[in-house]
Amino acid sequence: MSQPIQLDVISDTICPWCYIGKRRLEKAMALRPDIRVDVRWRPYQLDATIPSGGVDRKEYLERKFGGPERAQQIYANIRAAGAEEDIPFAFEKIARTPNTINSHRLIRWAATADRQDAVVERLFQRYFLEGGDVESPEALVEIAREQGMDADLIAELIAGDADVELVEREIRTAQKIGVTGVPCFIFLNSFGVMGAQSPEFLAEAFDRALAEARQPEDADAPT
Repeated sequence: MSQPIQLDVISDTICPWCYIGKRRLEKAMALRPDIRVDVRWRPYQLDATIPSGGVDRKEYLERKFGGPERAQQIYANIRAAGAEEDIPFAFEKIARTPNTINSHRLIRWAATADRQDAVVERLFQRYFLEGGDVESPEALVEIAREQGMDADLIAELIAGDADVELVEREIRTAQKIGVTGVPCFIFLNSFGVMGAQSPEFLAEAFDRALAEARQPEDADAPT
């Protein structure tokens, strides 16, 4: 095929299953090396009520899960899944749960510099492995600089409200099409795969997408 398969990955930067899903997607792509894929990272907010500046992590877990014991049970399963993908989650290092709009803005801008995947990876690493800040302008400018983006431009953009409305609109669009959890993988704007599915399952979705993409070519072929 001359054109790659378009794959929109709807995710949130503080969603551990999205990090796991990214690893499984990479494995799926390795299983189908002959299929070219254009991966585009799209925004989502699992909790849009988190204010700018974030909230204390312990208070957030208390509100979301009803206490540390229940949270530990849930995160034990996530740690186990992460270990299978060589992701050493360090949830104990996270002091605050951030609002993720700013991080999604940075991901959006990273696309123009062809650094989107690298920026997504670094955001996941910084938050889940280091317990670091992924919301403040200073932190995001630092990530942009690390990943070879124009840090001065990012500093100027992040200081204002550039693309906030566009990011929020994309999130609403995802909700309107029925996305209630992430990650969600949308192939060719045609069909979706919900959740951090296995590499084999995602590879089969690539096969389906390739078959669908070839249908117009086949239909136009002489008989």
